[in-house]
Amino acid sequence: MTRTASRHDGRKPDELRRVRIDRHFTAHAGGSVLMSFGNTRVLCTAMIEPGVPPWLIGKGTGWLTAEYAMLPSSTHSRKKRDSMKPDGRSVEIQRLIGRALRRVVDLQKLGENTLWIDCDVLQADGGTRTAAITGAHVALVDAVAAAAKKGLLEATPVNGQIAAVSAGLVNGRPVLDLDYPEDSAADADMNVAMLVGGAIVDVQATGERTSISPRQFAAMLKLAAGGIGQLHRIQSRALGGK
Repeated sequence: MTRTASRHDGRKPDELRRVRIDRHFTAHAGGSVLMSFGNTRVLCTAMIEPGVPPWLIGKGTGWLTAEYAMLPSSTHSRKKRDSMKPDGRSVEIQRLIGRALRRVVDLQKLGENTLWIDCDVLQADGGTRTAAITGAHVALVDAVAAAAKKGLLEATPVNGQIAAVSAGLVNGRPVLDLDYPEDSAADADMNVAMLVGGAIVDVQATGERTSISPRQFAAMLKLAAGGIGQLHRIQSRALGGK
């Protein structure tokens, strides 16, 4: 068990921020979600279009790709808008989102179609990439269901469930789901994406101000696993499950 001392916002070390999933947030995307982790807000949309990248033409398989951007007013000072070329951080994050979501999609069953995932940060307060993955999973499930209803897919390509969360070392102790004040002061941080059952899809861990011991790594990973289990249940409830 983690220690019960509270954090700057009153949360316990193993406590998520308030999580909210608002489905069908926009009218035209097959799937759209406003994903909220505390004060972080990410608009996640999913759309399926016919056609695949050139290297996949004629192979009978589909593709999933992701784009990520922070809107100019998402941070305290105006963030320059990504124009023709996203900045390095955005590229790294959108690759992470794409890798994570491809793990839960059978591209063969998608056919020669591309599933586009767009994640736009409306308001940033830490954990934007993990909120994007968690919300985008719900959006893609809705997009696939909409495409199947129209007869565009013969069978659902979704073959798993994924969510993500951050953990870190703040003032020497492991905590779950860092907001911006914690993230900016963290000794170390970690982003984890997992499937239902605990299989790890991606881990990003960085010693910002100190190295991470194996014991600390294990403690952060345990916190992340517990938080992701909660997120999986929140996703399922949002999609109409139990």
